Amino acid sequence: MTYEIIVNTALALILTVVVCFIISTLLPGIERKYVHARIQQRIGPPVTSPGIMAPLKFFYKKNIKPNATVPGLYKALPIVCFIVILVLLIALTPYATYIPALASLIAVVGLLKVEEICYVFMGALSKSVMSVRMPFPDIVKGAAHPELTRSFFEDISAKRSLRMITYGSFPLYLALFAPVTQVGSIFLADIVAYQQIHGPFLFTVSGAIAAVVFFVGYMILLNEYPFSIIKAKSDVIEGPYMEYAANSRAIVFLTRGFLMFVLGSVFSVLFIGMPPSIFSWGIVVNIIVALIFVFAMGIFSAFTPVFTNRQLLPTVIGASLFGVLAIVLGLL
Repeated sequence: MTYEIIVNTALALILTVVVCFIISTLLPGIERKYVHARIQQRIGPPVTSPGIMAPLKFFYKKNIKPNATVPGLYKALPIVCFIVILVLLIALTPYATYIPALASLIAVVGLLKVEEICYVFMGALSKSVMSVRMPFPDIVKGAAHPELTRSFFEDISAKRSLRMITYGSFPLYLALFAPVTQVGSIFLADIVAYQQIHGPFLFTVSGAIAAVVFFVGYMILLNEYPFSIIKAKSDVIEGPYMEYAANSRAIVFLTRGFLMFVLGSVFSVLFIGMPPSIFSWGIVVNIIVALIFVFAMGIFSAFTPVFTNRQLLPTVIGASLFGVLAIVLGLL
């Protein structure tokens, strides 16, 4: 490539990332304002509150030093999550075709798995609750032994996160590979090119089934109701995020909105054939898909209770079976 092409590509990539990130900061507010608030018949917060004003507020909060096994890694994990989502967005753009190893479905799956694993480390490394060291001695009458200690909340979240990685997010990855069976390639550029010739994969029987499975996996990956199992106690304990404060919590808020948009972009690429690019109509499709998923998730989560293992496992198995069906139909 010539120097001019490299500069133009880098500029287009930076602009695409910036625009996508700005839009992603509005998605949590749109969900709260125009979905949850409307369903609950209240005014709701400003659209900019959850995704923009809240992180700004947290950046100015006093930093705390939670008790952690590896403090440096524990504090760095929110940044790692954000970087992983950023790299994933870059992999989805048409400019990533110059790096074949990045612009492939294997890279997408790998990056999403890293994002999931971060929740396990967040929970496993924290040893405090509200900056108070945990675990505390078990002094409850009838305890098996006075030297035993109770589990701390993040440890519970870590175990649940590991469970979600083991089987919880399985439907999402089945849905991701459904287009591959029809296209015959794991490279995103090939999947996009195939759909631009033959039409969106979404409008096939296999694609429609896989889209429903993808949506279930989308909610699981975002830990949204009814799949918010990694929280030790819903609406009270924030699970692996509990001990993150100040700038760390700000990054957590920004990462969640960013992940909502990027997962919508994953769907746009694999099921519609429209990668995010500021210089094409693909960015508009990505925005529309992200908004549709946000509204659908908000409506679905507002009317469903929190699943326990008794409801979660059958739901995951059922969604996984539909994912397998989509793959089989794609092969046929």
